[in-house]
Amino acid sequence: MSLTEQAIERIRQRIKDGTLPPGARLPPEQDLAAELGLSRNLLREAVRSLVTTRVLEVRRGDGTYVTSLSPELLLEGVGLAVEMMRGDDLLEITEVRRLFEPVATGLAAARITAGQLADVERHLNAMIAAQNDTEALNHHDDAFHRAVFDATGNKSLAALLGGIASRTLRARVWRGLVEENAAGRTIAEHAAIYRALAAGDAALAQAVALVHVSTTETWLRENLGRSRPGTDPDSAR
Repeated sequence: MSLTEQAIERIRQRIKDGTLPPGARLPPEQDLAAELGLSRNLLREAVRSLVTTRVLEVRRGDGTYVTSLSPELLLEGVGLAVEMMRGDDLLEITEVRRLFEPVATGLAAARITAGQLADVERHLNAMIAAQNDTEALNHHDDAFHRAVFDATGNKSLAALLGGIASRTLRARVWRGLVEENAAGRTIAEHAAIYRALAAGDAALAQAVALVHVSTTETWLRENLGRSRPGTDPDSAR
């Protein structure tokens, strides 16, 4: 490992062994550098890296703290990484979504509360009312699935799937579906997911979610390389 990586690992080890628990304030820079056997410049590089990955946060005028280390915070980088992907890499991410999202939807069917189900229904109704509005469809589609993920009660799973489901990619899919007059079919798939959730039928919820993700994957495989005249196919996202 490079010296910076070694410095990062030393701080991470302090966090993992509980010496610096979530919410703890790091010792003054000079003291921490001496404790870890690092130069102050090397310590600063390590801290900057850990701030970027949301392990640490700098509170201006107060010091540097360990974050909550919650799954949604630590997995935030997944979404940022997915937003940067192109071409076949996006298809691979869709395959990952196909592996996890149906299982999560089945789990949600077994655990969803009345309030969570009402949120899912609200976003479904908004999609039905906005069949030609790509921006509204994208917003409520994203919110629909996030409400389903939250209903699993598994914060790590919800954060991971929320990151994988790129809103930029969703927007491209919805633009294509609206142009092809196929938005109604996809909304019907969302309605099937809602009905399975409302029935508390985990097996059915998993099955209809698999159909939905597979339909999206098929559309992407057929259309990912297409772009409007004068644009780069990989940039049309």
